[in-house]
Amino acid sequence: MNEKTRPVPPCSACRDGKELDFEFSMAFQPIVDLRDNSIFAYEALVRGCDGSGAAAILGQVNEQNRYAFDQACRVKAVELASRLQIPCFVSINFLPNAVYQAATCIRATLEAARRFGFPTERLIFEITENEELVDKQHLKSIIREYRLKGFKTAIDDFGAGYSGLNLLAEFQPDIIKLDMALVRSICTDPVRQAIVQGILGVCKALNIEVIAEGVETNAELQQLLALGIHYYQGYLFAKPEYETLPHVKWPIPNID
Repeated sequence: MNEKTRPVPPCSACRDGKELDFEFSMAFQPIVDLRDNSIFAYEALVRGCDGSGAAAILGQVNEQNRYAFDQACRVKAVELASRLQIPCFVSINFLPNAVYQAATCIRATLEAARRFGFPTERLIFEITENEELVDKQHLKSIIREYRLKGFKTAIDDFGAGYSGLNLLAEFQPDIIKLDMALVRSICTDPVRQAIVQGILGVCKALNIEVIAEGVETNAELQQLLALGIHYYQGYLFAKPEYETLPHVKWPIPNID
């Protein structure tokens, strides 16, 4: 199915869809750049209003309220980013199957950015690779529209989902985030080391930045540094904190 034949509900259908009957908020986790010990971005992560994990919230999302939830996530993330005066990028997960027309569905995000005074050029939108995609051509049109609006795009959980490198053949995001399953115990696993090294080679050729997420140990970090990765996210640096910006624990580099 191509973009011209994809069934696209009119804007009134989006507005008249099921409203959310639950509330939620966000926690924030830093993404660090170890070249200069700076914070590159904060990822906005869904949480219950009591600070509880995302599972209970995501379990309430269905076909009827998916669009409303996706829109509300964007607005909430931008609102909190402005309130917390985040000075760097803010990364927001989005549901590609909840985006009907990219140019139309992005309006709420642009309006929120204007209302709360957050620069749109500091927004990153992450697609989770393990969400099965209904229409890759539609996703390409979303990425194209987001770039026209000045947003960065990222593939989250890269290496864990349905498409892998085939997804990069269809479109090239600004960033990929290595799935934590590739990161875990990479320091003792030559297979994972080879896979990550191969991914890095492809991304270098395509001018795509790489973030290693889920980093928990210094041994993992040292191996990833040796492979040439600069950007990191994980408990080694900071856990997500509810409606606030956590303190970063900067690692002490090994001295040989």
